[in-house]
Amino acid sequence: MHGGSRASPRLAVAHTNPAVINVSAGNVVTASDAREKQYKLTKLLVNVTIQNSLGPVNLVMSPENTVGELIRAAIEIYVKEKRRPLLNRSDPLCYELHYSQFSMESLRKEEKLVNLGCRSFFLCPKSST
Repeated sequence: MHGGSRASPRLAVAHTNPAVINVSAGNVVTASDAREKQYKLTKLLVNVTIQNSLGPVNLVMSPENTVGELIRAAIEIYVKEKRRPLLNRSDPLCYELHYSQFSMESLRKEEKLVNLGCRSFFLCPKSST
């Protein structure tokens, strides 16, 4: 029992064919094509931390929305929820979105969310330079 070296039986691994046949249409669809169709993003959960606020604003947005639309929605939710500290301005044009509070470069307002590669952002007032 303690000293014996009993090998456990090996389980057979099933091998699958990477091509799946669509019988009704007679077409061959690769597995990567099937996964791509299966996992198309319809909504994104995005977190936006506003400068000096205690916690992030959580938003569910379409991947086709832009950075400008994200800024507008985050400010609207922040004001609607009466979060503290109160914002001096609620105009989305007065704010910039960054990847983090340590990132100097702001994101372009016309950039689509799906292309950003990140779901957490930092919103701060535009610098007056």
